[in-house]
Amino acid sequence: MITVAEIEKLVNAKIAETDTLSDAFIVSISVRPGNAIEVLLDKDSGLNVEDCKKISRHVESSLDREKEDFSMEVSSPGVGKPLVVHRQYVKNIGRTVKVKVGEGEKYEGDLAEVSETGIVLKYQEKEALPGKKKKEWVEKTVTLAFDNIKETKVVIRFN
Repeated sequence: MITVAEIEKLVNAKIAETDTLSDAFIVSISVRPGNAIEVLLDKDSGLNVEDCKKISRHVESSLDREKEDFSMEVSSPGVGKPLVVHRQYVKNIGRTVKVKVGEGEKYEGDLAEVSETGIVLKYQEKEALPGKKKKEWVEKTVTLAFDNIKETKVVIRFN
């Protein structure tokens, strides 16, 4: 049976040897029953179809279909998929994200900072201010630990 470790080694080798893939990284790899291989990649400078083809061809040429048949899909995680690895968070600094945390709370704001242990979001909230009749928008900041984050998705806006 083809293993995730085997595919990971092949993908990392191709990334290391190809200049145009130098800023690419693995988001996830899965091998489902029947050797259905799925490789999700991302790239700091933006992943394109040619990048996926390079990885796919390298992995396919390194595996022996005569020994073990397989199917393979190489792609980016896609719009609306949650962020999975630390590097995805770093790549998306400055973008608006929705975050679900352990206590069931939800936050939507701009991803301002990413550390090894968590993230900082900046968001706006209406608040009653002393001496004002109407509530006004106030900028707030919240720090969330990765251990407490259940899901983070980039918010896509069409303006």
